[in-house]
Amino acid sequence: MSHFLEQRLAALGTTSFQHAIKGIRRGIERETLRIKPDGQLAQTDHAKALGSALTHPLITTDFSESLLEFITPAQTDIEVTLKQLTDIHKFALSHIGEERLWAGSMPCYISHQDEIRLAQYGSSNVGTMKTVYRQGLKNRYGSMMQAISGVHFNFSIPEAFWQHYQQLLGDTGSLQDFISAQYLHLIRNYKRYVWLVVYLFGASPAMCSSFLQGREPKYKFQTLGKGSLYLPYATSLRMSDLGYTNSAQSSLNISYNNLPDYIKGLRQAISTPSAEYASIGVKVDGKYQQLNSNILQIENEFYSTIRPKRTTQSGERPTCALKRRGVEYIEVRALDVNPFSAVGINAEQMRFLDLFLIYCLLEKSPDLSAQEQAVTEQNLRKVVTEGRRQNLELDDNGQPRLMLDWAEQLFADLMPIADWMDTAYGGDCYKAVIKEFYLGLLDPSQTYSGKLLSRLIAQQQDSPYYALSLAEQYRQQLAATDYQMYSEAEFEKMAEQSLAEQQKIEQADDLSFDQYLERYFADL
Repeated sequence: MSHFLEQRLAALGTTSFQHAIKGIRRGIERETLRIKPDGQLAQTDHAKALGSALTHPLITTDFSESLLEFITPAQTDIEVTLKQLTDIHKFALSHIGEERLWAGSMPCYISHQDEIRLAQYGSSNVGTMKTVYRQGLKNRYGSMMQAISGVHFNFSIPEAFWQHYQQLLGDTGSLQDFISAQYLHLIRNYKRYVWLVVYLFGASPAMCSSFLQGREPKYKFQTLGKGSLYLPYATSLRMSDLGYTNSAQSSLNISYNNLPDYIKGLRQAISTPSAEYASIGVKVDGKYQQLNSNILQIENEFYSTIRPKRTTQSGERPTCALKRRGVEYIEVRALDVNPFSAVGINAEQMRFLDLFLIYCLLEKSPDLSAQEQAVTEQNLRKVVTEGRRQNLELDDNGQPRLMLDWAEQLFADLMPIADWMDTAYGGDCYKAVIKEFYLGLLDPSQTYSGKLLSRLIAQQQDSPYYALSLAEQYRQQLAATDYQMYSEAEFEKMAEQSLAEQQKIEQADDLSFDQYLERYFADL
């Protein structure tokens, strides 16, 4: 452990810090495709019984009409979050007939990308904008990439902790500026070490060959079963560049060194024209093909493994919210769907992420130059495609370093943080997750990707077939589970209210869509 980290941890040993850290708030966003009993993509509309995808607080859709997204409100108790997520899954499954929820990150068999219907959000300007944005994504990158599912982990540190921490560091500026700067500090370290999260939790080493849609594969895939492709040492094909090939975006060099630079970089991308996207056209024969022809249509198009976030108000752009009110929480976006969980994530992963993110906050975090950021992305790409390969080397400050040696050091640094967290929360849950996931360093076949691929190869089973069998297993399991945090009546009321709210938004519109877009982007 570095002397710096040792000093920080010693200073956090007081009762006030241990009491404050118990207020960590977490939320989950889980994406999952609706599929038919035969494993093909569902072609039905978003069920009315699930409410409005535009306004429902817990159940919405992502890119396509069949890509559900389940959202839990921010909570301080991991078990409560998982119970809420379980209830949402149970309710959704009970209102989509014979359809199942796909149990993996890489999509099911899709014969053609036109099967992937764009998500619909009604006739309001805000709803239309969401669909046009997705039309732009389809025209820019194709729809197949957008059928990939993931899990996002939202994480915020309590204000009481920040107040004590600001005093400890002798910072005399505004509390919110301090909080924003510290979240960016955390994010820079996360970028440096996110490869460890992908090594442990990546769970997409194989995929259905239909994903390539006749494109020339970038990697030397091996075949499995009747139509599956895999890389023998891959951890997460979801996180690879198989789908997202935005050359314009790769040159953006968005800085995480401070909040003004981060905001400036994103705004520049939203207002910089792209010759490539201009060739698509914005409004063609009276129909919008994209929101604009700039490098990014909106902030959300910027693909990153982590985002600083602030809750937005109606019609407010994310960078405006960050500029006005600072960073409120962070969104971790590097998680594959965990196929070994009915809800795509488990408590052990969430506790490990607590430790990992606190480590990223406490350890030294110098500024990241564009060149250093490129190295972090190169390290991540290596672990994504060959993370379980023996003697894999990464770049550590310009020097080659064995990935497993580096991971050993990170685990050694996480252990005293686990001690500190267990003292704060009581029990030994945090030390237990360190021991559990350390097995993945001793034996790469014990990682999620290792376990999944071992099973597929041993049974010579197609990955989509296995995901379909899990989908059916979880459907039955969730049907037999009682509601724990919500009731059927509460879900029905939420659905009703969301539909009424959507109608209200549609009736309140007093601008044409052209005018609405102009106002939305006015400050640029």
